[in-house]
Amino acid sequence: MSWLATRIGRALARYLERPSRNYEPYSVTDPQILQAMLRPGDVLLIDGNQRISVAIKYLTQSTWSHAAFYVGDAMEQSKDEPDAKTLIEADLVEGVIPVPLSKYADYNTRICRPVGLSNEDRRKIMDFVIGAIGMEYDLQNIIDLARYLLPAPPVPVRWRRRLLAFGGGDPTRAICSTLLAQAFQSVQYPILPHIRLQKTRSYATGTYTEREILHIRHHSLFTPRDFDLSPYFRVVKPTLEAGFDYKQLTWSEDKTEQG
Repeated sequence: MSWLATRIGRALARYLERPSRNYEPYSVTDPQILQAMLRPGDVLLIDGNQRISVAIKYLTQSTWSHAAFYVGDAMEQSKDEPDAKTLIEADLVEGVIPVPLSKYADYNTRICRPVGLSNEDRRKIMDFVIGAIGMEYDLQNIIDLARYLLPAPPVPVRWRRRLLAFGGGDPTRAICSTLLAQAFQSVQYPILPHIRLQKTRSYATGTYTEREILHIRHHSLFTPRDFDLSPYFRVVKPTLEAGFDYKQLTWSEDKTEQG
């Protein structure tokens, strides 16, 4: 019956990738400024407008429903293509593919940059993600997410994250945030690990000290918002980095009368 599940998954993927009627971007960064601020190794979070975005936003209680990885000019580009493909993402229908930054020119986005990442490890992470191109999207994950497109599905908050980890677990398939989690975990760069404090006895002073022990969460449990929440990724706001001066803003003289 795997062929039937595949057909159902693909049909759902085509349905879920359609734009939602109620999406409205509220703070879109100028594409040229966004391009100038991105660096290879950055994670770009997207406030998606697809139907599947509704489910992901609900389950993660977050604005961000999609994550893409910026590789810059690391890949060979076709001369026939007008836009360079500088991002790699896991697409519902096409699987892991390279896409141009212009694809998200009209979306709310956020840049999350790993802090202190060595050039060697950055290259390894980029190779990992580039090497994943061609992998299929985890169709089992699509079927699971489709069950939570109701306006208010009765799912307790503590269970929502794990509902995103119901995918088939096939290593030849991918989901956007889990692919990036695997890439960073391959060089042991932390995203949002579990931290347990362990008391250790100091014989020199006879007192107890606390030592942090990081536990790597399974990659299937990571969601786009984790890169935003991570204490190890810096949020880069292009408008501020480009030189923001509120004195240069032009405000409308029109005032709405309040009754």
